[in-house]
Amino acid sequence: MRDVSIEGDSIRLGQFLKLVGMIETGGEAKARIEAGEILVNGEVDVRRGRQLHRGDVVTVDGEQLRVA
Repeated sequence: MRDVSIEGDSIRLGQFLKLVGMIETGGEAKARIEAGEILVNGEVDVRRGRQLHRGDVVTVDGEQLRVA
């Protein structure tokens, strides 16, 4: 599991995916989230603008990333 530091208390899921280089555009994030390819804390979460907080774990392409 890789820890990814963020500034502030939270970050939107799409922004987080851009930060770690998993996506390039917001449209790509939306499509992958809606397709169930991205898990947040082990579950599919398709809410628009999903906020992540420290300790949340995002799984994408088999890699686990913890918000730190």
